[in-house]
Amino acid sequence: MRPAHPGSRRARGLSRRHFALALPSALLASGCAAPHRGTGRPGDPVVLTLLSHYASGELKRALQGPVDEWNATHDRVKVRTKAVEFTDLLTTFMVRQAAGQGADILHPYCLWNGQLVRAGVLRPAPPEHAEEIRRGYSPAAVGAASVGGRVYGYPTETQTYALYYNKRLLREAGLDGPPRTWRELEETAYRTARRDRYGNTLVQGFGLSTVDDSTTVGQTLALLSAAGGRFVSADGRSTAIDAPAGRAVFDLEHRLVAAGASDPGVNVYQAFPSGQVTMVISAGWWTGSLKPLMGRDYRDVGVAPVPLPDADGRRATLSTGFMLGVNTASEHPREAWEFLRWLNAGKVRVPGAGKGGSVTRMSALQVSVGSLTGRADDMRTLLGKGGAVGKGGAGGDPNLRPFLDALAYAVPEPNVPGAQQAKTLLRKNIEALWTGQQSAGEALRTIRRQVDQEVSRSW
Repeated sequence: MRPAHPGSRRARGLSRRHFALALPSALLASGCAAPHRGTGRPGDPVVLTLLSHYASGELKRALQGPVDEWNATHDRVKVRTKAVEFTDLLTTFMVRQAAGQGADILHPYCLWNGQLVRAGVLRPAPPEHAEEIRRGYSPAAVGAASVGGRVYGYPTETQTYALYYNKRLLREAGLDGPPRTWRELEETAYRTARRDRYGNTLVQGFGLSTVDDSTTVGQTLALLSAAGGRFVSADGRSTAIDAPAGRAVFDLEHRLVAAGASDPGVNVYQAFPSGQVTMVISAGWWTGSLKPLMGRDYRDVGVAPVPLPDADGRRATLSTGFMLGVNTASEHPREAWEFLRWLNAGKVRVPGAGKGGSVTRMSALQVSVGSLTGRADDMRTLLGKGGAVGKGGAGGDPNLRPFLDALAYAVPEPNVPGAQQAKTLLRKNIEALWTGQQSAGEALRTIRRQVDQEVSRSW
């Protein structure tokens, strides 16, 4: 499941000037009336509002199913869903909050959590819920749903990054498997890249592409995690990428472009399914898109862990995600947390999931749309042998296994205040490196200067 490019240039923190300009239009887009709270008459149910980006299609239907189930079985508390497009979600959270119209339950991209906490939008999870979340989810999912060590919500969608590769292109180059180290990755990229006599790219050995955040920032941070580095310092007040691990990643990407094994102008979302890219690092949601798009050719797709700088290195990759939390302005926080526990922690039987196959409603929801949650036990139940519950039999796809395994070692995307703008600055400088506008050293120094200024201003 891929929201419309998380962290895109439109989805960023608002300056005061932009916030003021956005207020009237955002209120019109989301409706001027305050969220429906019920009549308040004795005996009438409490009505909670839930605001997400599940605005259309299978996402909207997937969420509405359990909400309808709750409403049919609970007389005292009802839930009403509202949705906007992902690119408008952060703005809508902030604008409606300022207007006193914030929803009771919010579904933010975890990158924004630091900004939302600092703005006083998100309520910390009560101790019993926080303990339940820490106990039930992978460390990366818990980290993404936390700010400053405090848990703020139940993780929902969790994406980990791995290496997609084309088996046929590897075989044609005389290679018997995917690379495990960066040296092998380079050798594989050079051996499989092909151009015509005019210099036009026919096959990109390794997919570096400026098409969106996932293909630029996502894959760069996955490689950075694999190298033991980090984008932002532990205290969130400065960048940490201008260090040996960051320089190694940028040098690797520069070599691939300079040698012609990578072409940043190629759209990998189109080229990989067409057999024009040998390898690319991306998130698990892509499997659900590739299967119907490629048809029988999907059998040529394999997935492996992100290669490491050295064979004996410690495995790591990037994870991103969303969570459901409760608004500080909600008049019914206890009821909101009660619903979230039911949705995210209560177990239900899933047909076809095998003996003892009970999972949370949220895990079943996410797998049904080709995604994962941070609940490894649920994912093994749903995606294990015979546990096909998604479209086209998601449980039978071995390409999902590396993403599931990565839940144990993935590193969450930093979510400090200013993280969205910092990510935008990182993307801009990665693109400058790939297109030859900056050297690796220049790009790293520019990132350090710009991001340090941004994150320090946000505190």
